[in-house]
Amino acid sequence: MTHPTQEGILDTVTLIQLGALDPASLPAEPSITSITLAELSVGPLIARTTKEQAARQAHLQQAESDFEPIPFDASAARVFGRVAAELRSQGRPAARAYDALIAAIAISRNLPLYTANVRDFEGISQLELHAVRPAPDPETGR
Repeated sequence: MTHPTQEGILDTVTLIQLGALDPASLPAEPSITSITLAELSVGPLIARTTKEQAARQAHLQQAESDFEPIPFDASAARVFGRVAAELRSQGRPAARAYDALIAAIAISRNLPLYTANVRDFEGISQLELHAVRPAPDPETGR
């Protein structure tokens, strides 16, 4: 079993699923990026129902309240160039841009990235990646 590092970045899907994840698989000091906040900001605008819109808006507001996002700065922009080129060389030119931007911030800040979607970040060298797990079932402990 790996123990979480002190500080780490949560990608967007991990933040959305946070309440359903095993706390032991998360960093002790979680952060998010400005890219995750941008991604969450799209949610209420594309929701199909008013109920879904309200839920997504509440999630966005909770993230804004709970976190001071790490910005996409000049250092991250330079790293993003390397990440994008690396993904293209692997035949993944259409790799999810949000994920590549989040990875660039993590690399530029020398922070591990915690995700429920490891495959989205495979092939990005220099990225310290941690897979998160679902929370154990309270009845079975598994």
